[in-house]
Amino acid sequence: MRSTITVSVRSLVITTAVAISVTAAYALGSTQSGASPAFAAQDPASSDVPSIVMTGTGEATGVPDQLVFSLAVHTSASDVSTALSSANAATRHVLQAVDGQGVARKDVQTTGLSISPTYDYSSDGPPVITGYGVSESLSVLVRSLPDAGSIIGSAVKAGGNAVRLHDLRLQIGDEDALLRKARADAIAAAKAKAEQYATASGRQLGEVTSIREVHAGANLDRVYRDAALGAFAVGKVPIRAGSADLKVTVSVVWSFA
Repeated sequence: MRSTITVSVRSLVITTAVAISVTAAYALGSTQSGASPAFAAQDPASSDVPSIVMTGTGEATGVPDQLVFSLAVHTSASDVSTALSSANAATRHVLQAVDGQGVARKDVQTTGLSISPTYDYSSDGPPVITGYGVSESLSVLVRSLPDAGSIIGSAVKAGGNAVRLHDLRLQIGDEDALLRKARADAIAAAKAKAEQYATASGRQLGEVTSIREVHAGANLDRVYRDAALGAFAVGKVPIRAGSADLKVTVSVVWSFA
């Protein structure tokens, strides 16, 4: 899996117990605008140890290699027993199809069951119950993305027109590997800026006294939402992985040597 790493420092604050004369203040801007970061002096009374605080952001781009999809089987009948029996049968067909595609049982989970009446509102009087609807929901994890299209197609074909796809989400199986790289680059970026400002102020960096992870996570777009696939998804559904951006932001505090 190929990945690229980009790092940016979005904000920084320099603090010191010694009052620093600052001739100009710069508002913090986005990395796209190229604005200079803010530079401020800490109140000497707030700390006994001169220190410098930097916030660094590391970004990594990876390719999703897994897929999670949720589907439900909807059936209706004039009585609850018949509606439930129909939903059970369709759900069993879906489960058998998924098992036949090699999906492990531990990766298939029942997520919901609902039974509700259906009404006729056509008359002037109160609504009349005409039958009952049953919905049974499943969540399926596909650990090999190239197999996802065939698995979805087989599940929908097995359930027929009763199947509804509620959600489909791409994900990275080993997300921690990318996050480790982003974390390392976030620390490196913060340190580079800290050294630059320490040198400019005639000081040297000492030990790291604090590290705080402000944010860590991925930005993954869902491919389908609330799609009724029973009418057309009877073959291999085309899936395009695209890319996923993972971001880590850290705040690091150094003492001055």
